[in-house]
Amino acid sequence: MSGESIMGESTRQIQKLNTRKKIIETAYRIFAEKGFSVPSSVIAKEAGVSHGSIFAHFPTMNDLTVSVLSDFGDKIGTRLHELAKNCDSTENLLKEHLKVLEEYEAFYFRLITEKNMLPEEARYTFAAVQSTVAFHFSIVIEREIEKGTVKKLPTHMLYNTWLGLVHYYLMNKDFFSDSNESVIKRYGEELLSTYLELIKI
Repeated sequence: MSGESIMGESTRQIQKLNTRKKIIETAYRIFAEKGFSVPSSVIAKEAGVSHGSIFAHFPTMNDLTVSVLSDFGDKIGTRLHELAKNCDSTENLLKEHLKVLEEYEAFYFRLITEKNMLPEEARYTFAAVQSTVAFHFSIVIEREIEKGTVKKLPTHMLYNTWLGLVHYYLMNKDFFSDSNESVIKRYGEELLSTYLELIKI
């Protein structure tokens, strides 16, 4: 194969990856604004690509949804992995968790409110995302339990209590903030300090 054809192939690959990335980034925004039942034509139009391009990268809307959820899981997992490995502070880990959720708050709100309407594979992907967060949480919280700084309670209950608290505020955001205001930005510190008060010795 000549150098020119290798370069052409390489350029096409980069363009293909960029198009895929653009579709995923657009899907985040459109899912957040309109929900997960939005037609693929809307995402194509907003991404500035042909409708056929969507299907070239994602044969079904379920494939696109799963890819977006996997991407979201990778983002959370990467952010929490290093912290879980290197720190023994539940507070720092949960601060980072809140920071990621705040960045993707509109998308995450749609995800937790429409989860049961998602196709089965997408629901499994969401469960895997939550398992990743729970795994990193358990590493840090177990260190604190061993040190005697956190109450000796089942790790899964400690995690579920945290998630339940955050989800309650997100799912009832109309009670807690104006429509355009971030619930996590407004209440994140209070949620974190209250939770730590409950679990710390």
